[in-house]
Amino acid sequence: MFDITPLANRNEESIQARINQKTKPPGSLGKLETIALQLAKILGSQSIQINQPTMLVFAGDHGIAEEGVSIAPSEVTGQMVVNFLNGGAAINCFCQTNNMKIEIIDAGILSAVDDSRLTIQPLGKGTKNFAKSAAMSEQAVNEGLRLGANVVYQHTNRGTNVFGFGEMGIGNTSSAAALMASLLNFDVAECVGHGTGISDLQFVKKLSLIEAAISLHGRFSEEPKKALAAYGGFEIVQMVGAMLAAAERQSVLIIDGFISTVAALVAVKLNPDVRDYMIFAHQSAESGHVKLLEYLKAEPLLSLDLRLGEGTGAALALNLIQSAAGFYNDMASFESAGVSAV
Repeated sequence: MFDITPLANRNEESIQARINQKTKPPGSLGKLETIALQLAKILGSQSIQINQPTMLVFAGDHGIAEEGVSIAPSEVTGQMVVNFLNGGAAINCFCQTNNMKIEIIDAGILSAVDDSRLTIQPLGKGTKNFAKSAAMSEQAVNEGLRLGANVVYQHTNRGTNVFGFGEMGIGNTSSAAALMASLLNFDVAECVGHGTGISDLQFVKKLSLIEAAISLHGRFSEEPKKALAAYGGFEIVQMVGAMLAAAERQSVLIIDGFISTVAALVAVKLNPDVRDYMIFAHQSAESGHVKLLEYLKAEPLLSLDLRLGEGTGAALALNLIQSAAGFYNDMASFESAGVSAV
């Protein structure tokens, strides 16, 4: 479905040589050098051009929320979508600070929002409760992948080559934890956290419900679409499609927190070559995120104890990514500066 070019060792030797010839001790810029190497492999070894970086925030509701596993009712998803559109959320502030465009996508919220500023492409009015039945059909999964991809294609056609991925959906940490447990054959307890701050009683209930759901539907380590159908969210499946399309168009993917990283995991399961295009913004305070990052061999740029979602960590990481491109493009070499190599 997605034709993604593996980066492998594309120009790696010459790119690394250019980085090593900058007027600095080798390796002294740490992770910024690693990011510059990856950016140059994706966007071009002669000059890294970051064009119109854009944050995509996918919103969807979850049937599992009816079980009371979140700090807020499902109505808050639609209310926050309106807040995003009006520029009042944390993600709006961080995107504005870092000159990042933002698009909000209704992937399937309960309360319809009629606003021309919103991209409206719902797969339904929230998923079904996966504790009782599959969250969605496999047909909905395929349609969600297509819709998410189309959002990215529209931006790349206008020149965008860097995407951040965010989400909004009451109950989506439950969906993400179930997906992680199913796809990686992990114990549910290793994947479930307190989300945005549920009580200990809610946590025990959340853990029990996801364990029961895994028993009901099974594990799908080699069948990511079936895992999405059983446990996924409409916003998660559209985010997966968007990630795969962005890699297909040889763009940079900035992965946010736990939910976005689970979407990244699904994308990697569908096409392992997408991993080459991913930069992981931060390590969140959600307990399963550390293990997920370890599995994906990801070294996040930041660790700020964030647990908000929305793409906030990805927006914050953009400045570091731009700085990596800046030193690669503009920092003098020992030869051009007339400095003896250290």
